[in-house]
Amino acid sequence: MYDTFSGDYDRFVNWKDRLAFELPFLERQLAGLGAGAKVLDAACGTGMHAVALAQRGYRVAGADLSPAMTARAEENARAAGVAVSFQAAGFGGLAAAFAGELPFDALLCLGNSLPHLLSAEAVAAALADFAAVLRPGGLLVIQNRNFDRVWTRRERFMGPQAHSESEGQWLFVRFYDFHPTTLTFNMVRLVNTGEGWVQGVESTELRPIFAAELAEGLRSAGLGQALLFGGYDRSPFHPDDSGDLLVVARKDNL
Repeated sequence: MYDTFSGDYDRFVNWKDRLAFELPFLERQLAGLGAGAKVLDAACGTGMHAVALAQRGYRVAGADLSPAMTARAEENARAAGVAVSFQAAGFGGLAAAFAGELPFDALLCLGNSLPHLLSAEAVAAALADFAAVLRPGGLLVIQNRNFDRVWTRRERFMGPQAHSESEGQWLFVRFYDFHPTTLTFNMVRLVNTGEGWVQGVESTELRPIFAAELAEGLRSAGLGQALLFGGYDRSPFHPDDSGDLLVVARKDNL
């Protein structure tokens, strides 16, 4: 799905608005790490968070399982004039992929990426990999959708996203299909480049991660002192109504 979607991902996301909303929270968490802190953006997509942090003086690397996404991220970094190291690597393989750059002061896992792991064992392995990447006392920030709410309410549709430019118009519609223990994330793309609308659908499987499971997994991986927020506005996390599950944790000092 994401290799196919890489060419349109920066049309799907309004990065100006998204970064203006999310970066104040992220920089507030990173502020205590000192100038020039090393940050790894796991599941970085097209690398725009990594690029923005590099522009602010952090030493940044990015990883994504999709080689097409990391190729796009490299283009975005070059266009912004910043140096960011990108690797095509997925959860569980970060410590190996960045062995020569360890440890990192912080690791980010944003954009509802962790639920792409389809078993509790895979999530546990990913969290252990996060811990292996971080120095003692290092910072971990995870942003997922609040699946406690989505799963209970069966919230199927998310808001549509639209984009226009000289080359045409794009409309993106996202929705879930619910199964007994997993769900299918569907992305409908409608594109009009002057010859009428063309549509396509890509899908991928997700496994909902609930707040209690994630908190316990962090403790087991040695990522304690977790704080749970309901969004980038630092609102308290409420399972019944928060939009996001945003977690800030620290690697235990050994």
